[in-house]
Amino acid sequence: MTFSYTEFLQLLGLYFWPFVRIGAMLSILPLYSVSVVTPQTRIILTLLITLVVAPNLTLPPPVDPFTWMGVLYLVQQILIGLVMGTVFLIVFQAFVMAGHLIATAMGLAFAQMVDPATGVNSPIVSQYFTIIVTLLFLALNGHLLVIQVVVDSFEYLPIGTNFLTQQSLREVVEFGGYMFSAGVLVALPAVTALLLINVAFGVVTRAAPALNIFAVGFPVTLLAGLVMLSLTTPLILPHLQEMIHRSLDLISGLQLNTGN
Repeated sequence: MTFSYTEFLQLLGLYFWPFVRIGAMLSILPLYSVSVVTPQTRIILTLLITLVVAPNLTLPPPVDPFTWMGVLYLVQQILIGLVMGTVFLIVFQAFVMAGHLIATAMGLAFAQMVDPATGVNSPIVSQYFTIIVTLLFLALNGHLLVIQVVVDSFEYLPIGTNFLTQQSLREVVEFGGYMFSAGVLVALPAVTALLLINVAFGVVTRAAPALNIFAVGFPVTLLAGLVMLSLTTPLILPHLQEMIHRSLDLISGLQLNTGN
């Protein structure tokens, strides 16, 4: 039985290139990139996923990773993994944006804490949305869906030297713009109600200038904001499902530039 160098490169690539793509995606995915998940844990998880899915993939071309061609293969896998991770990150950041809008309207923008997913300060309302969305994502088996998406990507985004087309990158950027509109849509009921309350306080201030509106308005606005949060929380699930469907359609529509 002989084992040629070409067969060795194919067998190495069968596990190494999926390892790079999966690792790049998990490094930016909110569920796996939080500070409580150590880099060692992500590496072990990536390795286990690779060992499970690699035998079902098609053998890649025999390319030495330590050549310039291997560098191009490496860059391609990292780029594809980061793009897919960014798409799912945008889904979570839309709800963080909604939390910012609601917190500003109800006067809680100053109450901030460190977001474990991004490492930056965000309002506690955004943290509330992040926790709810994360739990719903897990309840919908989103963590398994993400793994299935990256495994299926090896069929329509095969390993090679071709990179994503300009149209695919443009669609990802446009999906980033969709994050803002989706965040506004999630926060719209609460922000509208709080806006009406502020308008009412403005009318009261004009009718009774002696009234200390700051002493009365802040508790009322805060209480109204909490009530609106309790009423709008059941609406998070349909918004999340819609954004997940959009993200899956976007990822499945990614294409490589085959003109080279």
